[in-house]
Amino acid sequence: MALKRLNRSLVATNVLPEKVLQFGEGNFLRAFVNWCIETMNKKGLLNAGVVVVQPIEQGLVEMLNEQDGLYTLYLNGIKKGEAVSEHQIIDCITRGLNPYSQYAEYLKTAENPEMEFVISNTTEAGITFKGETPASGETPESFPGKLTAWLKHRFEFFNGAEDKGVTIIPCELINHNGKMLKENILKYADHWQLSDDFKKWVEESCSFYNTLVDRIVPGYPREKAAELCEDLGYEDKLIVEGEQFHLWVIEGPETIKEKLPADIAGLNVIFTDNQAPYRSRKVRILNGAHTSMVPVGLLAGEETVKDVLDNESLTQFVETAIFNEIVPTLDLNINELNTFANEVLDRFRNPYVKHFLLSISLNSHAKYNTRILPSVIEYQKRKGELPKRLVFALAALIQLFRDKDGKFGDSLNDDKEVLALYKEIKDNNITDYSTIVDKVFGLDSVWNGSLNQIEGLKEMVVEDLKAIDEKGIDSALSEI
Repeated sequence: MALKRLNRSLVATNVLPEKVLQFGEGNFLRAFVNWCIETMNKKGLLNAGVVVVQPIEQGLVEMLNEQDGLYTLYLNGIKKGEAVSEHQIIDCITRGLNPYSQYAEYLKTAENPEMEFVISNTTEAGITFKGETPASGETPESFPGKLTAWLKHRFEFFNGAEDKGVTIIPCELINHNGKMLKENILKYADHWQLSDDFKKWVEESCSFYNTLVDRIVPGYPREKAAELCEDLGYEDKLIVEGEQFHLWVIEGPETIKEKLPADIAGLNVIFTDNQAPYRSRKVRILNGAHTSMVPVGLLAGEETVKDVLDNESLTQFVETAIFNEIVPTLDLNINELNTFANEVLDRFRNPYVKHFLLSISLNSHAKYNTRILPSVIEYQKRKGELPKRLVFALAALIQLFRDKDGKFGDSLNDDKEVLALYKEIKDNNITDYSTIVDKVFGLDSVWNGSLNQIEGLKEMVVEDLKAIDEKGIDSALSEI
């Protein structure tokens, strides 16, 4: 007998007022932010429904709407010293919108007087100014452009009312993400020649918070999804898995606590006036390790983070990169850094979590720029030389996206400009390593020219790329 699809006729759910506009329908937001909102709702502290906006043309909102915004979240890992796997249905999402086909409906959400929060995770490549000027009735391409258009509509609909400003909490893993988003919105306001009154309203009536988020989210458990659905008694195409650990650091005035009572709900949310120490530790160690292992692991034929940690030579690569090349670049207590690094490695080995390397590989070039390059630059500054493993990871990334044998095909996803460059390299059969590296280093939208400014980097990447290509990843890895 076929299982019934999960929807609101199948299970009892709450009717929630729409108070949150969320850009992004991916695994992380659903396993982290929406879970936090669900937790606060269930404890009677928030009572907020979420309208999800698909930030790119192809996405999951159609599937999300087919399930009335519902999905099952599994949290697996160590909880109070015990290995725990638990699951729940998340029901805080009211609906999803695709602004590319539902632009008028998207703008109409700005007319809702109860709309209070804007939350986003559009990856590191999302908070960018692209300078587009869409035709009337068409959605802007970039996330800041879409949000500017939405804020403009809200400003005009409520005649610039001060109390109709919104609290904007981006979760992209970018330093000063709230500040950067605000700057990009004001750039669009200037680019589109919007009024000074609108810009003043954005500045004074809307609040932007810098944040840091931390939870490993493997995503959809495709290998065991059918078995899980049988156990659940319904079909769910949006099951998502995450680890038990979570941390949300929000930087800003204490007034945010009154609006978002996450700490009262027992969530590991830290409100602070300085998130920098938390960010540097997490981004450089946890995310830096993730991003450096992905291309090396995929080229070595591994599929998951745990596979990498089960492979002796890859484990040595990751551990040496963390303890010898990343930790020495951070200005925190060394014992605290080493403790955090060991905790990260334990989280990577979580027996419940199957975190696919391909899912982490999304927008890998922007991630390298944000998560690893600061360590490369700081290491060279302090040691007078480049960190071999972190540089090797960049060469492996280039080799991965060259995809010479077509093994990965459409599985590798990145910014359009990045993918277009690798297509050009492949279509024109460019094989000279120096030329390839020159072209990748020339991606100004990704690197902002920073790679070419690092002495000796190009030469080392060329040598590593040649070794990987001619000797294979295992042999090349053994040489470093």
